[in-house]
Amino acid sequence: MKKTAAASAVLLLSGILAAGCAGNSNVSNSGSPVQSPAATAGASTSPATAPSPAPEKTPAGSAKPSASPSASAAPGVSPAPSSAVKASPSAAPSAAPSAKPSASPGAAKPSAQPKGESGAGRQALSWYYMKKPKGQVPDFPKETKSFTAKEKAVWVGQGKNVYLTIDNGGPMGETAKLLKTLKENNVKANFFISGNNVKAHPDFIKQLAADGHLVANHTMTHKDMNTLSDEQVRKEITDFEKLYKSITGQDVVKYFRFPYGKYSTHLLDLTSDMGYTSVFWSTAMRDWEPRANGAEDPYNDIMNNLHPGNIILMHQGSKENMEALDRILKDVKKAGYSFGLVSEIKR
Repeated sequence: MKKTAAASAVLLLSGILAAGCAGNSNVSNSGSPVQSPAATAGASTSPATAPSPAPEKTPAGSAKPSASPSASAAPGVSPAPSSAVKASPSAAPSAAPSAKPSASPGAAKPSAQPKGESGAGRQALSWYYMKKPKGQVPDFPKETKSFTAKEKAVWVGQGKNVYLTIDNGGPMGETAKLLKTLKENNVKANFFISGNNVKAHPDFIKQLAADGHLVANHTMTHKDMNTLSDEQVRKEITDFEKLYKSITGQDVVKYFRFPYGKYSTHLLDLTSDMGYTSVFWSTAMRDWEPRANGAEDPYNDIMNNLHPGNIILMHQGSKENMEALDRILKDVKKAGYSFGLVSEIKR
């Protein structure tokens, strides 16, 4: 078992992951195969692997990043490492077993670096986590252990708290249903929305702010930051700041999520210097593609990986996520957890 776990960790750390668009600190998008409930019941020992989520479709005009290997982490307090395990949302607590997603981690080539910008800290990294049995905080990439105090990031919070983070660099999905479900369950969520979607849906953004949700910076055009120059990265971030203020009259809260979970330690330094804390994750799923068992799959993915400080990543454009959301929010609370904002996480 130890040899298998070690081998899995080596494969993960070498970048053999599927690309795609979390204790104490950072975590990134990561989807993972879903075990059947029967498997989960007896799976107290060997957690499964979760590949990084695949890129979601970006709004017209924004480039879709190329897949980038290697895992990386974010600074902040990270849970004490245990035997290496691969990450992956596990089986559902529901009676009906969920189907395993067909995709498995595959080799990916690093994203191209801007011409003339190479060297230490510029290696393209892609966030992932290594799942443990339900109720236990996952393990995170080895890079998290080398992050300095300067590199501000979070991937998992503290205590019986859950942080629902919703990404939207692509399709908007059922915005009215989303707002209604969150309001009826008295849950505040954390939204990472690309500037293209902010510009196209100003009333939705105003309503999020009015309802007390946290709306954070997800860049203007949802490009892979590893493919841009430092100047271009800063422009992506500052243009979002200006747009958000022009629509809401408020300054954006200084939290940031790298599109597709792709970053580098250099970029982490750059965003930190701009005052931002990067937010990764400790639970994610393959919600950029149709789910075999409909709303059961996102429900199972989340409930079977529920753990203290859980930073959950889901994509707003997933129809199945929106169908499962009300049940998820109610059952997470029944399990004794409270929902919070990432700005409340202590670093």
